[in-house]
Amino acid sequence: MREIYVFGHKKPDTDSVTAAIALSNLKQSLGMKTKPMILGDINNETKYVLDYFKVKKPEYLEDVRLQIKDLNYYKNCYISENVSLKKAYEYLLEKNITGVPLVDKEKKLKGILTSKMLVSELIAGNFTKIYTSYDNILETLEGEEILRFDDEIEGNIIAASFRSTTFLATYNFTPETIMIVGDRHSLIESAVNSKIKLLIIVGNLEIKEEHIKIASENRVNIIRTKFDTFQTSKLIELSNYVKNIVMDARNISFNENDYYDDFKEKSIKLGYNNYPVINDKGICLGLIRITDLNQMNKKQVILVDHNDASQSVDGLNQAEILEVVDHHNIGAITTNMPINFRNMTVGSTNTIIYSLYNENDVYIPKQIAGLMLSGILSDTLKFTSPTTTEYDKYVATKLAEIAEINIDKYALDMLKAGTNIKGKTIDEIILGDFKTYEVNEKKITISQLLTFNPQEILNDMDKYVQRINEIKDIREYDTLILCVTDMIEKGSYILYDSKSEELLCEAFNAENLTEGYFLKDCLSRKKQLVPLIMPLIK
Repeated sequence: MREIYVFGHKKPDTDSVTAAIALSNLKQSLGMKTKPMILGDINNETKYVLDYFKVKKPEYLEDVRLQIKDLNYYKNCYISENVSLKKAYEYLLEKNITGVPLVDKEKKLKGILTSKMLVSELIAGNFTKIYTSYDNILETLEGEEILRFDDEIEGNIIAASFRSTTFLATYNFTPETIMIVGDRHSLIESAVNSKIKLLIIVGNLEIKEEHIKIASENRVNIIRTKFDTFQTSKLIELSNYVKNIVMDARNISFNENDYYDDFKEKSIKLGYNNYPVINDKGICLGLIRITDLNQMNKKQVILVDHNDASQSVDGLNQAEILEVVDHHNIGAITTNMPINFRNMTVGSTNTIIYSLYNENDVYIPKQIAGLMLSGILSDTLKFTSPTTTEYDKYVATKLAEIAEINIDKYALDMLKAGTNIKGKTIDEIILGDFKTYEVNEKKITISQLLTFNPQEILNDMDKYVQRINEIKDIREYDTLILCVTDMIEKGSYILYDSKSEELLCEAFNAENLTEGYFLKDCLSRKKQLVPLIMPLIK
């Protein structure tokens, strides 16, 4: 079963993080293999919530772009560098492939063999030398072990095709000689006395005991085969180590975590058909072929607290979206297949998830109830936000009972933890909780800071405005607004880039607008700022 990622938007807030954890728990209870993730650093409020309920922070998800590991490549497709050419050929036939990676004993990639290399070796190779193992020769010749002293055999091949006297006059036996012979006992005797490397007896012919004794004393390896001299001379080449002819694969191998797009681009330049796949330790995992590129398993995801691709994980267009649970306006997102899309006009995604638990008759654990309650209290600012509904309040009461939480006390402590800006830089405050909306090919970014002491920001307003303008230009936003929301006075101070004053004057119906403009009763970015600004973008 494949793992399904559940996550919120790129700037994780308490509602999106807790919703991802709660929905993942629900899906797991229903038999799905899900994992909650986050797309960025969590804020102080969310950290407080996770610590309070002793829940581990979800792992960071960088992107969901297609990787090589998502493709249906030939997994565990490789052979030992010490197998014979014959075994390698049989493996290519069995797998119906034209190339195969070679590995050492630790399965680390050592090279790659292709059918073209194999054919080239069998046509234009050096048929007089051999470097392989005793076992490879024994297996290739379907032979019988008579004497074995060396596990590895290297030497020069000669076949006793002449008359014995002519042969002895023509060839000199050395410790590197590998001789193929029948029942020419004079040649055999001379060979074993000369301490050759390997004696191959063809046609299953007999060898005298006295010659076996001499061979044993001189540590001469002996193999007997059923094949005749001609067949043996042809077959023995196939017993060679395959590593003798392979190509270095270091420059044509790919890591399983490499991106599909990068692989496709590089493989076109390289021009090969087969590429080894390795992991970070250099261990070979298999083989990917150009013909396999259309066979892929896209990462499966469930989105919570957002449904706009610009606010979501990188590479979302290469993933398979299974479901969306959200309480925002419908954004720019498309799918190839119908999906479950749950969108409700409530103040928190966790309110919707509570309904999903009830609909599926799944028990909500105490710890999960606490997280869900935190998400609702955070997104509704403890029911003071205009996005709050009576259903949010009802659900929060039910969850508080399960979690055994006093809403008033817990909400105050949680919100105070979230509004603490001690030690934060100006950039961290401006970019701490922002959302970008794309309208008519323009990027409108609205950042929000909740605080019990707005003077901490307003006292340095000039510095914040200067940095807002710099960030806007660097990131190429069309508009950048910082909304400093006063939790006590129930309103927001607006700081903005210098080129957006006219836009905001029209949005707020204000004749004169200055930095730090106070919007009374403005608590919700989603319901009170976005609807005023977005229709004016041309």
